[in-house]
Order: sequence, then structure tokens, then C-alpha cells
Amino acid sequence: MSETGAVRPRLAPIIQVRGLTKVYQVGEVDVHALRGVDLEIARGEFVAIVGASGSGKSTLFHILGGLTPPTAGAVTIDGKDLAGMSNRERTNLRKTTVGFVFQKYNLLPTLSAEDNIKIVEYIGGRSTRFTPAFEEVLNLLGITDRLKHKPRALSGGQQQRVAIARGIVNRPAILLADEPTGNLDSQNSAAVLRVLKDLNEQTGQTILMITHDPEAAAYASRTVHIRDGRIV
Repeated sequence: MSETGAVRPRLAPIIQVRGLTKVYQVGEVDVHALRGVDLEIARGEFVAIVGASGSGKSTLFHILGGLTPPTAGAVTIDGKDLAGMSNRERTNLRKTTVGFVFQKYNLLPTLSAEDNIKIVEYIGGRSTRFTPAFEEVLNLLGITDRLKHKPRALSGGQQQRVAIARGIVNRPAILLADEPTGNLDSQNSAAVLRVLKDLNEQTGQTILMITHDPEAAAYASRTVHIRDGRIV
């Protein structure tokens, strides 16, 4: 078959979930947070997981990030089976493959914005000198002129953009964002969501965003709804 007529192989999804369940023991009661979730995320997608409080979306977030183990089911992240990983391997996954952005910015108040970003590089065993490519990302985030400021001198939107930069400085394959606009007003929320969308479109960053807000979800290229621990 000629090259032009060749069938390209289907790329494996960067996130693959099969039959995922999570049961918490609360006293003598079993709480089913996830009930047989199946999900695939392609490399380079921007996907929003939308659900109300208690729907299971945050539990899914923590399992995909290797922060908590599932009760049953299979999870593959960038070709790696989480079930077969040791604690050290899961820690390394969080250093190299998965970046996080949380609702609370979690910036260290005594460090400048620049050092809040560089400390992640240091922990990951990487050079703490920003590459030209990452400096372009900082420009995209609109925080280049705020890097020497400590968090108290930054607006909420600026702090969240620093948190995004911190989440991707080690070039993770996946960025997990948990309610990234939950502490922001509407203007700053829109600015942060535009940054995530631009980051996805211009750099190909895979983004999985957890949100309860349909307006925030509209910035993603695909929306997945979760209710009572099930994808609907």
C-alpha cells in the first residue's frame, strides 16, 4: 500500500480508565464515590469533567493523579498501569507525568512567584533555569512581569496563573485542574480559562479539568458529566 493510502495506527489514549470504583468506609457505612467509571482521554485533548458536589469528580481527580488508590478497576496514565506501581513510582509519576492545579493556589507565601515555580523543578531534579520555550509559556500566562512578586502582591487570578505555570514547568504529559476558578471572580475566572484553552491549543498540553460550572466547562473541547459516581 502506498504511503498516502496507509492506515495510521490509532494512538493509545493518554488516560484510560476501566471499571473504576472507589468505596470509602465511614464508620460502619460504605460510601460509593465511584461506581464503574469508564473513560478515555486522547493526547492533546482539553476535557472538562462536570458534576455537582458529591458526584465523584474529585475522587476521580485524586485517583488519576496517583494521590489515592481505587477500590477496583484499571487506570493507565501515559502507558503506565497505576495498579502495578510502588509508592515511589507513583511519586515519580506526579513529578514527571502529571501536573496539578488546585482551587486553592497553594503558593508558598515567603517565596516569589518565580521561586514558587522553580521549587517544583528542584524537587523534580531538573535545572531551575527556565527554557526559552517555558518563557514563552510565561508570556502566554501574562505573568512575566510579576515573577519577582510574592503571592500577597498578586491578584487571585495572577496567583492561579502562577499555579498553572508551576503545574506545567516540568513539562508533564497531563495537567489535572481541580476547580481552578473556584476562588476567582467572573473576570479572573474567564482570564484563567482562556489561558488554559490557549495552553491546550498552542502547546498541545493535555488538560483534564474538574468543575461544577457549565460556563467553565464550555472552554473545553469536550465535556463529560458525572453523577452519583457514574459517567452519564
